[in-house]
Amino acid sequence: MQHIPMVDLVGQYNKIKPEVDAAIQQVLSTAGFIGGPFVKKFQEDLQKYLDVKHVIPCANGTDALQVAMMALGLKPGDEVITTSFTFIASAEVIALLRLTPVLVDVDMTTYNIDPMAVERAITDRTKAIVPVHLFGQCANMDAILDIARRHNLYVIEDNAQAIGAEYTFKDGTVKKSGTIGNIGCTSFFPSKNLGCYGDGGAIFTDDDALAEQLRVVVNHGMKVRYYHDYVGVNSRLDAIQAAVLDIKLAHLDEYIKARQKVAAYYEKAFACTDRIVTPKTADFTTHVFHQYTVVLKDVDRDGLMQHLQSKGIASAIYYPVPLHIQKAYRDPRYKEGDFPNCEYLCKHVLALPIHTEFNEEQLEYVTSSVLEYIR
Repeated sequence: MQHIPMVDLVGQYNKIKPEVDAAIQQVLSTAGFIGGPFVKKFQEDLQKYLDVKHVIPCANGTDALQVAMMALGLKPGDEVITTSFTFIASAEVIALLRLTPVLVDVDMTTYNIDPMAVERAITDRTKAIVPVHLFGQCANMDAILDIARRHNLYVIEDNAQAIGAEYTFKDGTVKKSGTIGNIGCTSFFPSKNLGCYGDGGAIFTDDDALAEQLRVVVNHGMKVRYYHDYVGVNSRLDAIQAAVLDIKLAHLDEYIKARQKVAAYYEKAFACTDRIVTPKTADFTTHVFHQYTVVLKDVDRDGLMQHLQSKGIASAIYYPVPLHIQKAYRDPRYKEGDFPNCEYLCKHVLALPIHTEFNEEQLEYVTSSVLEYIR
C-alpha cells in the first residue's frame, strides 16, 4: 500500500539536501544564530522576489499579524474586519490586542472574503480590513482597496497561504500577493509553499515610515539598544531558518509550478463527476495551491476520509468550524446561520494531498481512490 502524505517535506529536503546542509553548517560554524548576514541576505532576496521595499522578518505568521496591528497604532475597541472562514490566527491577534474582530462571509466561488460583506460591516469604529488569501489565491483586492480608500481604512493582507501568487489589477498592473495593501504578513511554517524547518514569518510594506515602526515593534520597542520608546515584542527569525528559507526561495517558482501541475491533474480527473466541485481561480489572480480543497456534494465526507485512510492517503478539513461558531469567539452579534457560505463550506470541504514531490503514478492512485468511493 502506498503512503501519500498531505505534504512531502522529506522528499523535498532530499532534493536540496546538499544546499541546505551546507547553509546550516555555515550558520553553525559562525555561531551567528540571531540576526547577522544570513537573515539580512534572505530579507534582501525576498524583497527582490516580491518587488517590495521592505521585508521585516519575524518569528512566525501570527506574530506578523500582531506586529502589523501594533505598528499601525490600533487601539482597544477599534474594529477590524476579517473572514469567518480561515485559520484562527487571523482573528486571534485582533482579540489578543483587545481590538474587536468583525467577521464576515466569503465568496462561494473563491472561498475568499466577500467585499460586499466587508462594506456592509463597516461602522464608525472600523479601522482595518484583513483579507486572507486563502488556499493560495488572492482575494479581490481591487474591490477591497476601493472600500478602504473610501472609508479611510488600513488593509493588512494575511498572505500566509499565497506567497508567490500574482494579482492583476483592473489597469493591468501586476503585483505579488502580500505587497498590495498597507502591510502584508506571511508565515514560513514548514508546510507552507515557502516553509522553513521550524517557525518563521515576515512582514512586507512599501511605506518607509511604517517599515521603521515595524522594525521597532519586533525588537522590544527599541530604536536604540536599551532605550524603549514603544511597547514592543520579541519576534525574530533565527539565522538557521533564514539560511534554509534563502535556499528554498530560489526554488519557489519551481515549487509553485509543481503544485499547479498537481492541481491541473486533479481538475481533469474529477471533471467526470458533479459530486466534486474543484477549486476555481479568479480572473484577477494566479493560484499557488497551498491547499487543494474540493467541495463535496451528496458525499459522506467522513466515509471518504476513512476510505482514503485505509488506502494510505491523507486528507484534511480546512476548516471544520467557522470562526463565529468557535467557542472562544462566540459573540452575541453572531449566530449560526448568519454566514451561510462559511458554514456550508465547513461542512463540505475536503483538502487532498498536494505538494512538490508528486509523480503521476501517485496522482492516479489518489484520484482513482477518490472516484472509487464517490461512484
